[in-house]
Amino acid sequence: MTSGEDGDGDARSRRSRTRLAACCAGLTAAALLLSGCGGDSSDSASANAAAADSSAPSAGMDDMEGMAMGDPSATPADKIPGAEVVKGAFELLDTRPPGMDDVQGTAWLAQGPKGTTVTVSVTGLKPGEKYMSHLHGQPCATKGGGEHFQFDKGGATTPPNEVHLMFTADKSGKGMTTVNNDRKTGKDAVAVVVHPMEAMDNRIACADFDF
Repeated sequence: MTSGEDGDGDARSRRSRTRLAACCAGLTAAALLLSGCGGDSSDSASANAAAADSSAPSAGMDDMEGMAMGDPSATPADKIPGAEVVKGAFELLDTRPPGMDDVQGTAWLAQGPKGTTVTVSVTGLKPGEKYMSHLHGQPCATKGGGEHFQFDKGGATTPPNEVHLMFTADKSGKGMTTVNNDRKTGKDAVAVVVHPMEAMDNRIACADFDF
């Protein structure tokens, strides 16, 4: 074979590789477009949703650093001078994780000159584990309390627009804390729910306030 023929062969080979690369790029772009527009790549969409779900709780907790979410040494709601106080007994929910069958306790909600004070006292928890409580806008019989109570509906999902209580169970499995908010809930916050910190969807127990 002459050097000219060698050159022509090399040129044809380069053109072939270029066409192949362009074809692959086109297929990749099409696949990405289908994925972004809800094509039949359900496995990819599911993976993305799972990744988003796994990252959301930690980001939310980072956003709430420094916000008022409870003080075990604060004056409990049922001891606030001049306040109107309602209370409720915690009842187990079907969404509770394993090992939570002995959880019980009481919640108090006080409204007075300084706004709203909420206290939760719960036993039967796992010693040393972290838990959270939130005020909810529906009774326990309705989807385990439904959505979080918000002072301004559709607003921020963090304090002070919502009322959150965070606490750690002691060696006996008891957790208790109190939080204050400058605004009054009125009768719109009708229940309080206890969740494990690491599994917010696994609602353990709910208490309806006795308005």
